[in-house]
Amino acid sequence: MHRFRALAVTAAVTLAVVAGAVVGAVAMRPVSAPADDHHGSAGAVMHQPVRKEFRRMLREMSARNVETYDRTLVSFGTRQALSSTTDPKRGIGAAVNYVFNTLSEFAKASGGRMTVEKQTFIQPASDDPADRVPQDTEMTNVIATLKGTQAASTNRVYVVSGHLDSRCTDPIDAVCDAPGADDDGSGVSAMMEMARVMARHSFDATIKFMAVDGEEEGLYGSTHFAQDAKAKGLDIQGMLDNDIIGSSTGDAGQREPHVIRLFAEGVPTAETPRQAATRINVGGENDSTSRQLARYAKEVAENRATDMNIRLIWRRDRFLRGGDQIPFLEQGWPAVRFTEPNENFAHQHQNVRVENGVQFGDLPQFMDFAFTNRVARVNALTLANLADAPVAPKSVRIITANLTNDTELRWNANPEPDVKGYEVVWRETTDPLWTHVIRVGNVTTFTAKGLSKDNVFFGVRAIDREGNRSPVTFPVPSAT
Repeated sequence: MHRFRALAVTAAVTLAVVAGAVVGAVAMRPVSAPADDHHGSAGAVMHQPVRKEFRRMLREMSARNVETYDRTLVSFGTRQALSSTTDPKRGIGAAVNYVFNTLSEFAKASGGRMTVEKQTFIQPASDDPADRVPQDTEMTNVIATLKGTQAASTNRVYVVSGHLDSRCTDPIDAVCDAPGADDDGSGVSAMMEMARVMARHSFDATIKFMAVDGEEEGLYGSTHFAQDAKAKGLDIQGMLDNDIIGSSTGDAGQREPHVIRLFAEGVPTAETPRQAATRINVGGENDSTSRQLARYAKEVAENRATDMNIRLIWRRDRFLRGGDQIPFLEQGWPAVRFTEPNENFAHQHQNVRVENGVQFGDLPQFMDFAFTNRVARVNALTLANLADAPVAPKSVRIITANLTNDTELRWNANPEPDVKGYEVVWRETTDPLWTHVIRVGNVTTFTAKGLSKDNVFFGVRAIDREGNRSPVTFPVPSAT
């Protein structure tokens, strides 16, 4: 089988359901639409085609550049968050300066649209051993902001991140060598190559490329950024965390060079009691905004242009682990985590040493830089589509004023000038991905005749004049 597994393409079918027919991606059969159904017919959801300019952008990305960034980060000896912030050759400070200076060079190609900053803060000491900060510690995030070009979309922000700090077996040992080639030099290096290439392109919405500090000590850099962004009113519509994306080979020698895992939570971290009550009543455990973001990434970035399959994992993160997507989830924003398919724990959180002929330590020799570059392409293509597509529809409701076997959906009009219309998607409640799509035109209400809201899940997405589609918004029940 070819490595790219597209959803099965079915013939166009209408929404009118023959009495007694089973509604589903395979069992539903074509029938004629009612005379008053002018919105078109339902077809299979397919992976979005890759625009020519995006293909060119991906071809500009280089595994050799990724390797250069990663080996330079390793050359600083350690990037432990408690290490020196002033030594020009060793420690976290040297790494911060390297990333800042490199991103600043990339920004010169943006025509002034990209700016780079250091976000420095003091993380107070804590008596809690789990916090891993025994004394007040200066931490610094490096952030490159590529400003959007569409006036109605520039306040809409997408974030891509890797964490700059590394660690040894002892998480607060600031002296030992902690190369951090994979964890997380790989994520930072992928982010840097994205920034280099994407700085030369323009997008409707704003993208922030970020290297955060203090992840190993307690997600401090990402927490500081997320809290600051919330206080400033940033409209963060999606966050992609890249943490441990450097190797295609696992601890048993298993290789999956064309697969990347994507973790996405179901029940939202920031869910309110009212939202929980709605979810318990009508479902939606598999339809958080983060899972819609993950589905979107699979639709737009699993293709020949990236040469990657995206394995969706319906979990917030791995067992006993966590990453920089979590502070964004805590603020109520969609956030997901990319991680290599098979980890080798001898190369994570380990002092560099040889025991019984086994090399321990997070060293560049265990990296697959071509793999990391392909993961970077997955991120870049996802970001490019997100930033050029319309924002996901707002206030999507499924009308429950009356008992009926039809399904009425309503949503707010998108204010962006290039929105052409909307699509309604649906799937069986047992299906993980959207299977059917109906283009409904530039309207804010649509009734699916003969298709009961009790039997399937619905969603709505916007589409612009160039064919760019937004992520899906899952509806909430409403009387109006």
